Amino acid sequence: MKTSVLLMSLLLGALLARPARAGPTTTADSLDRLEESLVLRVEDGRLSPDDVLPALLVSADPRTEEASAWYVTRVIELLERAFGPDGLRLCEACMAPRLLVEQGRMSLQTGPVAVEEIVRLDDGARGTSEPAKSAIWVDAGPHGVSIRVLDLATSRVIHAQNVDPDLDEFRRTRRSFTRAEELERRARGDAVTQAFVDFAVYPGQHIALDWTDQWGTSNANLSGITLSVIDPVLGLGVSHYRAIPLLDTLVGGKLLISLPSVILDSLGDSGGFLLENKLTVVGVARVPFGRSNYGAIVTLSTNGNFGLGISLMNVSLLPFLP
Repeated sequence: MKTSVLLMSLLLGALLARPARAGPTTTADSLDRLEESLVLRVEDGRLSPDDVLPALLVSADPRTEEASAWYVTRVIELLERAFGPDGLRLCEACMAPRLLVEQGRMSLQTGPVAVEEIVRLDDGARGTSEPAKSAIWVDAGPHGVSIRVLDLATSRVIHAQNVDPDLDEFRRTRRSFTRAEELERRARGDAVTQAFVDFAVYPGQHIALDWTDQWGTSNANLSGITLSVIDPVLGLGVSHYRAIPLLDTLVGGKLLISLPSVILDSLGDSGGFLLENKLTVVGVARVPFGRSNYGAIVTLSTNGNFGLGISLMNVSLLPFLP
């Protein structure tokens, strides 16, 4: 008997612990993320208020009774903060059943509203104001909210995005899009710039910056210029690498000229003694750590230096921070 009661309690607890549909907290957090995302898109120029306003808010469906009291107001608030306070209109007729009376004909329309009907409703209600440029849908879903911004003149989708409180779906979408874009670029053979900062510090040292261009039919070749700080000191030259499938490793080398040695030798002040060889060849192998922007590096130079260390790949400051 006790065992049965315990099993029933565990089952009831598991059922109650199941994630619920989008409630007030999930929806409110998703709207906060949506506002932040729209503001960022406007600031970086990818979404212009001039292309959106004047705009009709066609639909703002909260999907839950708990959120119905505040959802539409919150949507209007975030759109005004993102695009500006002027030029936003609420199309209440678009969200309700619509009765259309014409000569010899009367029809009742429900469900999704067509673009032509949105334009007709705007023409009938805007007065002397400027015609709406776009229509906006912001509806709540099972895990967050979705937004669509549509150009009323051409039916072009200006912006579309699904947003949840943690932006998990957005990150997955961006990763998928980035991979598809990368595969298409490789198929075309287009070049792309790659930057590397090498810190080989033990037991020998080689510290350098590489600026390369990725090219070839499969973009497996990287060629460019390199500037070294150590091994050689203030060296300038060229670099070339080849990407191999094993762990996405880059294998190649650098040809560097030691600027201090060349200058001293040209001025005749070296007395036949130079700190370093005027020409240095450095063999390099880089192995990235997973899909991160940093990895391990191994170097071997003609100056007799063998080094192990870290290579930062396309990072601006610290690769350990997102």
